Amino acid sequence: MSELAAWDSFYVIIGSAAGALIGLQFVVMTLLAERPRLEEEAGAAFGTPTIVHFGAVLLLAALIRAPWHGLAYPAVLWGLMGFGGIVYTVIIVRHIFRQGAYDPVFEDWLCHVILPLLAYAILAFSAFAAPRHERPALFAVGAASLILLFDGIHNAWDTTTYHIFTKPKAIAVASRDSAIGQSGQAKKEKS
Repeated sequence: MSELAAWDSFYVIIGSAAGALIGLQFVVMTLLAERPRLEEEAGAAFGTPTIVHFGAVLLLAALIRAPWHGLAYPAVLWGLMGFGGIVYTVIIVRHIFRQGAYDPVFEDWLCHVILPLLAYAILAFSAFAAPRHERPALFAVGAASLILLFDGIHNAWDTTTYHIFTKPKAIAVASRDSAIGQSGQAKKEKS
């Protein structure tokens, strides 16, 4: 199908980028693994979704690059991905509310909830448009892929800078407070 063939280079580029970024995210998390942890639930809210979004971009690239004879089957698959992504975004919201390591600000809600929800909704609803409007549907899938890719890049950078700059300060303050509490307890015991 010529409409799908026209997107080959686009999906080679973003699929390769998503795959490379998944690998880089694993390297960063491995390097950060030696640091003390504040709370596990924050990883499910802010770290894991980044890998899932990159994986979605990689899967979309593979779906579009497959040798389909028409748009019907890939449209069903990207539609299912879209609906699955909407459900997953609701799960992310639950994790954000459960974690206590960090108070999310508007940027966090935008990049961890609103933009992924938008991208997955575009995927879900473009599947319905695909049978009658192939070209616009493929542009919608491309837009959703780019939103997930660039949002994932932002979130990966945000997570990395949090672990490098913010988290060590919080650990230092907690250690200092603990040391002050222990010395105060020792003074009370001597009295």
